[in-house]
Amino acid sequence: MSDAVAETLVARKDEILERLKALLRLPSVSTDPAYAEGMKATREFLMARLREGGVADVRLLDGGGQPAITGTWNGAPGKPTLLIYGHYDVQPPDPLELWKTPPFEPTIRDGRLYARGASDVKGSTLIAVETVIEFIKAGGCPVNIRFFLEGEEEIGSPSLGSIIERHPDALVADAMISADGGRASTTLPTISVGSRGLTALQIHLRTASKDMHSGRYGGAVRNAIHELSTLIASLHDAEGRITVPGFMDDLDPIGEREAADAAALPVDEAEFYGAIGATPYGDPAYAVRERITLLPTIEVNGMWGGYTGAGSKTVLPCEAHAKITMRLGPGMDPAQAQARLREHLLARAPAGVVLDFTGRGGGTPAFTLREGHPLLVAAEAVVRRTTNRAPVRARAGGTIPITAIFKEKLGIDTITFGFAMPDEDVHAPNEFFRLSSLEEGLRAWPLLLTELGKVAPEELRGR
Repeated sequence: MSDAVAETLVARKDEILERLKALLRLPSVSTDPAYAEGMKATREFLMARLREGGVADVRLLDGGGQPAITGTWNGAPGKPTLLIYGHYDVQPPDPLELWKTPPFEPTIRDGRLYARGASDVKGSTLIAVETVIEFIKAGGCPVNIRFFLEGEEEIGSPSLGSIIERHPDALVADAMISADGGRASTTLPTISVGSRGLTALQIHLRTASKDMHSGRYGGAVRNAIHELSTLIASLHDAEGRITVPGFMDDLDPIGEREAADAAALPVDEAEFYGAIGATPYGDPAYAVRERITLLPTIEVNGMWGGYTGAGSKTVLPCEAHAKITMRLGPGMDPAQAQARLREHLLARAPAGVVLDFTGRGGGTPAFTLREGHPLLVAAEAVVRRTTNRAPVRARAGGTIPITAIFKEKLGIDTITFGFAMPDEDVHAPNEFFRLSSLEEGLRAWPLLLTELGKVAPEELRGR
């Protein structure tokens, strides 16, 4: 049946493409209240499609922020229940002047569909939705289905914990397939087996009670920006190694399997750095692939203070601020990582420098899908069949918070099965999704659901 469903989906790909374009025209930016109507319209669009396709109990799950969308199909008694995850929110389109075509007017050029959210992750999410709908039309799915389409993934899923607490019955499942995430290579078939964790901290530094005239006080009073810059510089050595005491103590050693997987997905350094106009950086003891997927990082994402307007202003600033995110490797605890960073900065702050910190709390730990898990076995079998090649296992350098959270809170594992490519300018101007990926996804998703329908529910849960 899966082959017939796949062929029908591929035959309908032009119709599905038009539906994807309609979805991409809806500006669902979760971080900016100015896009509230776009968020609402996107929810209504997806809910209407699910209901039209025969999905039952389609409703919103409120957690205090942007609600998630759920819906169910329970017509496969004795078969596993799979939670299908996607998200309908997107990143802001700024800076608009760098887009070649308007970000919310989908445009096809050279086999690529350009629009904000095309790759991350409306394209892959719609593939999953259309697959389930086509199975229902054909007589039923090989598994039971619960949808969970989140509206806050792009802002760190702040309401996710509350949604889980308020609506536990809506999220009961044996395993999860995430349409978010993608492939790690444009040339090799890959399967994602994990991702780094994430935690964040904002630093506020003060040196005096007010800004001052630099001619009257310069050289006699600490400049807040100078002091913050010195502290930031202390986080790494000249080659990019993290110098925060104890920060990497809990990191799991890179095993033979992880090293082999990283080596199987080689990175051409000249191409890697040339594509972004940068030069090599980072711990030379590790390959580039290991640095960007397995090792932790501490990155300054923004830093500000003093006068930044037109012209000049001879002010000596008393305050400076920085936003920091930390990507976490396997074994690392988000709260502990935050604590060690704070301890490092406080220990190095000179007398007269006051530090304060705000953050998002604990954050998200790294996630790893265990060897031999039925999700992994099924996904690898599907990729081998659809590509005629053995897939390479890859870890994501980014973070998909829901994978670790659902493992911790609900006891379920996740396979990421998205069809985005690493070069599709996600979060940047001119984001795109390959039209070939649309067809590949429409062929692969029916096979994956069918393979997982052969697995006993208790096997997916590890019982």
